[in-house]
Amino acid sequence: MTTTPPSSAFRSVFAAVDLGATSGRVILGRVGPDNLDLTEVHRFPNTPVTLPDGLRWDVLALFQGVLDGLREAARAGGVSSVGVDTWAVDYGLLDADGALLGAPHHYRDTRTDGVAERVWDTVSPEALYRITGLQHLPFNTVFQLASAAGSAQSAAARTLLLVPDLLVHWLTGTVGAEETNASTTGLFDARTGGWSKEILEPLGIDPALLPPLRAPGDPAGTLLPHVAAYTGLDPRTPVTTVASHDTASAVVAVPATEPDFAYISCGTWSLAGLELDAPVLTEASRAANFTNERGIDGTIRYLRNIMGMWLFEECRRTWDQHGLPTRIPTLLADAARATPFFALIDPDAPEFMAPGDMPGRIEEYCRRTGQPVPGDQGALVRCVLESLALAHRRTLRQAAGLAGRDISRVHLVGGGSRNDLLCQLTADATGLPVVAGPTEATALGNILVQARAAGLVGDLAAMRRLVAATQHLRHYRPRGDAAAWDAAAARLDGYLVG
Repeated sequence: MTTTPPSSAFRSVFAAVDLGATSGRVILGRVGPDNLDLTEVHRFPNTPVTLPDGLRWDVLALFQGVLDGLREAARAGGVSSVGVDTWAVDYGLLDADGALLGAPHHYRDTRTDGVAERVWDTVSPEALYRITGLQHLPFNTVFQLASAAGSAQSAAARTLLLVPDLLVHWLTGTVGAEETNASTTGLFDARTGGWSKEILEPLGIDPALLPPLRAPGDPAGTLLPHVAAYTGLDPRTPVTTVASHDTASAVVAVPATEPDFAYISCGTWSLAGLELDAPVLTEASRAANFTNERGIDGTIRYLRNIMGMWLFEECRRTWDQHGLPTRIPTLLADAARATPFFALIDPDAPEFMAPGDMPGRIEEYCRRTGQPVPGDQGALVRCVLESLALAHRRTLRQAAGLAGRDISRVHLVGGGSRNDLLCQLTADATGLPVVAGPTEATALGNILVQARAAGLVGDLAAMRRLVAATQHLRHYRPRGDAAAWDAAAARLDGYLVG
């Protein structure tokens, strides 16, 4: 049943709870026919915790941050609804009483090392892809569940909730699984749009563990009394299901006005790909390790995960520990002056996955591949950003070929869109114009889905036109030596083969 907002006086104000890998925010969005304005009312850290049994998310601290943010939203004048998005694949398990069975594991934990091979003994990688269309990543939910099989926690579990669904459960008391995030688990059938018995049954996963699916725009309930009392929000305030996978929300807010666009949602990860009407489930697509994840309105996000600004931020974290400069403008200015293509890396090399000494790992990669080692911070940052631009180029060209699509321009959204050097390098590498922004694409997509559920905006095309008309965008044209980029791409391909 659709819940009526408590007061028409604030029907156009929506709260986006947006959690990323390093921080969470609560952002208010005011939506009208010709306006789309954001105000951040609360930001809080997302600091994982290493316990004796592995790396975990401090989900209780995250939920407290959400409550504090919603309290600030109430002080700012109240909201008409709330939507929640986070990263994908990680989950909490509830027991028969609905209590959380331990803090959710972090996807960068090593517990899934070698687990995929065990799963493939039961369901082949070819079959997994034919059903799910999902890129192989060692931390996909299906592998996390397999790594925990036989544990006391698994035996006691009665409900699995992905992180945004867990937060919605704590806000409303209701249970559900939002479909854009469900499609990242390796348990979801890309063809039918439901949970896959072909995977669950052979792997011994009880289908009852997985909640009913919800679509973006569906009502998820209203605030529990104690949540309303703490935040000061009206207890009738609805929680609206949004595209709860943060990338799915970001793609909603891609300001594309032409059909033949590509997107890169660039933050901790770079998610680069196309928006399609149907999944691409061919063997060639599997071999290229592309994913088919759900977007809103039945669209498919055909993309590949690339290790994104994680590399840069881990370098900065290590340099900070050693007392070296970490100001982003200084590092980028030094990188802009550094020698082009001095050294290149594969951003997705396994040694770059875990937290740690990223500069040292990059230097070791260069030695292993017979390249000179970057001699200073500027050279190393240049190496990272040129390598990301080349990964963007390779991924988008492969996606276009596999899907039989042309690309006329690239929309780069998310935090990485603030990085002028990366945006220009991406235009140079791809040979395509790049439109950078909006930076807060995920929060915008979250808010737009809520606004559409309230009847304030139209279809996906209308939402994107509103973003294009109201948000600050920057434009980059390809420049420089295209042949030099071709040579760099061929050189990096040689390291990948090697």
